Amino acid sequence: MSRSLPPRRVGKIYLSSTWLTRCYIGVVLTIAGLVATPVLVVLSHIFGASAAAWQHLAQTVLLGYVLNSLQLILGVGFGTAVLGIGTAWCVTLCRFPGRHIFEWALLLPLAVPAYVLAYTYTDFLDVAGPVQTLLRDRLSLSVQQYWFPEIRSVGGAIAMLTLALYPYLYMLAKVAFLEQARNTLEASRALGSSPWRSFWAIALPLARPSIIAGLSLVLMETLSDFGTVQYFSVDTFTTGIYRTWSGMGDPATATQLSAVLLLGILGLIVLEQWSRGHARYYQNGSQHSEPLYFVLRGVKAWLAVLLCALPLTLGFLLPVTLLSMMAFRYASANLTPDFWGFAANSLTLSLSAGAITVVLAITLAYSLRLYPTKLLRTAGRVAAMGYAIPGSVIAVGISIPLGWVANMVNRTSLSLWGTQAGWVLSGTVGALIFAYVVRFLAVSFNTVEASLSKIKPTLDDASRSLGCSPTATLTKVHVPLMWSGLLTAMVLCFVDIMKELPATLMIRPFNFDTLAVRVYRLASDERLAEAAGPSLAIVVVGLIPVLLLSLRITRGRDRPTAESATPYSHRPKTAL
Repeated sequence: MSRSLPPRRVGKIYLSSTWLTRCYIGVVLTIAGLVATPVLVVLSHIFGASAAAWQHLAQTVLLGYVLNSLQLILGVGFGTAVLGIGTAWCVTLCRFPGRHIFEWALLLPLAVPAYVLAYTYTDFLDVAGPVQTLLRDRLSLSVQQYWFPEIRSVGGAIAMLTLALYPYLYMLAKVAFLEQARNTLEASRALGSSPWRSFWAIALPLARPSIIAGLSLVLMETLSDFGTVQYFSVDTFTTGIYRTWSGMGDPATATQLSAVLLLGILGLIVLEQWSRGHARYYQNGSQHSEPLYFVLRGVKAWLAVLLCALPLTLGFLLPVTLLSMMAFRYASANLTPDFWGFAANSLTLSLSAGAITVVLAITLAYSLRLYPTKLLRTAGRVAAMGYAIPGSVIAVGISIPLGWVANMVNRTSLSLWGTQAGWVLSGTVGALIFAYVVRFLAVSFNTVEASLSKIKPTLDDASRSLGCSPTATLTKVHVPLMWSGLLTAMVLCFVDIMKELPATLMIRPFNFDTLAVRVYRLASDERLAEAAGPSLAIVVVGLIPVLLLSLRITRGRDRPTAESATPYSHRPKTAL
């Protein structure tokens, strides 16, 4: 006879060690194991690769991939730091014309994927594009008589990725500046520091943890990018993985490249964790009072307007305008029956994978609420690490074990029924949805966990005292209370899946394209006018969560406090 464990108290939530509790624990460990499988498969090839294979990579492509990746990291890191931190400081602690509009509008470039920016600006700035054509016509020059920056280059890729990714750093830096206590800056100003010195000596160091976290996210997205660098012919690990896997048919080399890229990503994660773990920043005073701000006038005000307007115009307004013009001008070439088929495929995949990720996120978050042991907390972190892993690496890590299982199924089905049945596992919609779940489970989990943490444990006690099981408590109490958080998680996953490109290219079934794949193929064939319609559709869908986030930030920022309720002229300010 098995011996049952004694009841366990977690906070104010009581659990008896029943089969239901063990089911929750088993589900969490299973999800973590499934998410960790692609990572473990890829990492295992580091130790299984022969010396000859590594020597071949080092002599051919490895050095180029490393150098190009380093250039992208340095360039995008510097560009996003300047734009993200600079704009966050201006809209948070400065007053100038248009600040209230820029405060939420600076998030809009988040809706435009970097590869869509790359396709749009290539058509706009290329030799046959309107900019260079107008330049030649006005100055009566030939192509050989003038110099123009080459958009299809490492510099062009850095510019596109910077415009697409700076909102990540902008959001985190803005929140960090808002949380800084006002009396800290007041003390700095009272000691004679200029606003510029106060920024460098006080505000920036206090915001360092958030800035490092934002930069880590930006750099991971840079290393994960595929569409931009592929189109600009910049050889990186992601392009090399796709080329060796799909073009050369060499899964061993692709897996080894994936392992190197994965080590780089894990290094960034460790660096970010180390940075947060070895520094502590504390502030005295209220963090919810109206911050000290500086009134900008004259040239300084217009420089602030220019700093905020530049990324907004180049990252959103101009590309969306160009895409809209091309889409309407070539409407017959864009709105074809095939377009609606690609849209239907994207919609089906996004809804299906989004719903699955939300259900799994609810299960993970609720299991950790019921049984927050060290083992389950570790498993939860493992299950949420997929977002840091590039889609190409996930595709390789999924395809290899699915191929093994498919071969076993083929051998078994041949011996039993005389036919092969392994095709149902690899190269199918199911495998693609599994890749999406691994990649974007973290997005849904973080949102659901945040919503669930706001529900007081006393509601669990009340529900259990009325005879409800943990599952009934979840469905009847928690889900209705966090419904808005669940919808937010669903929308975020939906949009991310709509934009995902490398994993879709490598795993999708034959003759099954999405809007993202359609845009990539049309752009690769230089049919940029026809790619405008699908690109615009992706941008419009991506606007949904960005507008919701902007609205939430605006409402939270405009919520009156005891100090902000005073007349505008009496609030703390410093004229510059």
